[in-house]
Amino acid sequence: MPLPDWLDPLYDSAQQRALDSWAIDEVGIPGLELMERAGTGLAELVMEVAPTGRVVVVCGKGNNGGDGFVCARFLREHGRDVDVLLLADPADLQGDARTNFERLPGPAPSPFAPSGLESASAIVDAILGTGSSGQPRDPASSAIAAINSSPAKVIACDVPSGIDASTGEVAGEAVHAAATATFHGAKPGLWIAPGKDRAGEVRVIDIGIPPGGPAEPSLGLISDMVTEAIPRRGRESTKFAAGSVLVCGGSTGLTGAPSMAAEAAMRTGAGYVTACVPASLSLVFETRLLEVMTVPLPDSGGSLQTAGAGTVLERAERTDALILGPGLGRQDEATELARDLAARAEIPLLLDADGLNAHAGALPSLAGRRAGTVLTPHAGELARLLGTESRAVGDRRLDSARQAASQSQTIVLLKGDDTIVAAPDGLAAVSRGGSSALATAGTGDVLSGVIGALLAKRLDPFHAACAGVLIHARAGRRAAERLGGEGVIARDVIEELPGALRTAPSGPL
Repeated sequence: MPLPDWLDPLYDSAQQRALDSWAIDEVGIPGLELMERAGTGLAELVMEVAPTGRVVVVCGKGNNGGDGFVCARFLREHGRDVDVLLLADPADLQGDARTNFERLPGPAPSPFAPSGLESASAIVDAILGTGSSGQPRDPASSAIAAINSSPAKVIACDVPSGIDASTGEVAGEAVHAAATATFHGAKPGLWIAPGKDRAGEVRVIDIGIPPGGPAEPSLGLISDMVTEAIPRRGRESTKFAAGSVLVCGGSTGLTGAPSMAAEAAMRTGAGYVTACVPASLSLVFETRLLEVMTVPLPDSGGSLQTAGAGTVLERAERTDALILGPGLGRQDEATELARDLAARAEIPLLLDADGLNAHAGALPSLAGRRAGTVLTPHAGELARLLGTESRAVGDRRLDSARQAASQSQTIVLLKGDDTIVAAPDGLAAVSRGGSSALATAGTGDVLSGVIGALLAKRLDPFHAACAGVLIHARAGRRAAERLGGEGVIARDVIEELPGALRTAPSGPL
């Protein structure tokens, strides 16, 4: 499936190699010219990050090292004090890398030694390129460890050495960079954790590869264009035309979660929201949710019972989307209710929190749903769904999200600063993140409400999930700008949703 125009493509290693080869062999751009532009762009980033002081460029023997030689030459020609440390025998250098090694003015490169990094203000990591994967071997691994021990600012060439450019996975030692200059287009590993956490500021350098190449990425960064298709209320709109949302959840001690999901749905533009909640807690919800309708369901000690399924399903027949799970709890009947509703509700469904936990180890049971479905787990919840450990999900986030989407035939949204949205056919999107204020209790419920409202507006589930991620992040940043990041709570994010939507052009209902 081609990328939607609101996803900025992320090229994996094989796709970038194909583009490089196409540019050289088909378009006729000399490889030396591509390397010159890459190394020059890298050097310009070095001068921004570290405008003064000694620079050490650490080069491997491949084209990544060749980019490093160009960078060193450019810096020397602009008056910088530059040392080049080489991790290979010069006799092993080949092709364009060898040519740029021979073009290097000034002192010849020295064999790498950790002592060569002393007193550097900046270190350029040009050791391993985008084609590298798995655990780095010596001498690369030792050099990476030495670089990480240095107080100097580190600028990575294309991708920090030790990071899998295609997935963001880190198998062993990996460079921690302050900034990364990547060429032609960004790589998935620079935006997906744990690689994202080591890439620093990512700068994409145009090296002259024209559009129209053979690469067909199935992964992209969510851009602001994702919001353009969101319907807006017009003069002829009614509260039902704006989208109606049903929220089912809540239990003793967990009344906030469904309340915030419901409020977020309304602030995202849903015209009519109904909360199906435990009857014994009805007064709590009616007091808190002034604009939201409430429907009391049978409960025991504040936990929903399976006897309420018929009421929810009857309401669902007159509703555009169902949010199932916030604050539901894990009592046996509540879990059974979640499974029953997920199987039988014939409207778009968002499963979150204990709605997800109810399907632990049973992802394939969701594959039979006829209406669109979005799952919004964090790493721990996704691990339970897949029957694995949280750490395994954290180590392989993209693969885990895609695996869950394939098993469940749903849209899977793996939460994090690098939130990943995966579709069953392999199409995936990544959030740019950058909103640390969202790291507080309840913001996941807010996200559920946002996406639920977009589903109710009849957006395609993949599109709704991606647009919801962007709006949610934007609201988090707005709240942080107003209050300071440390003091933001989930209610503050809800309050900023209308403003986040206001900056998102879209069409009338």
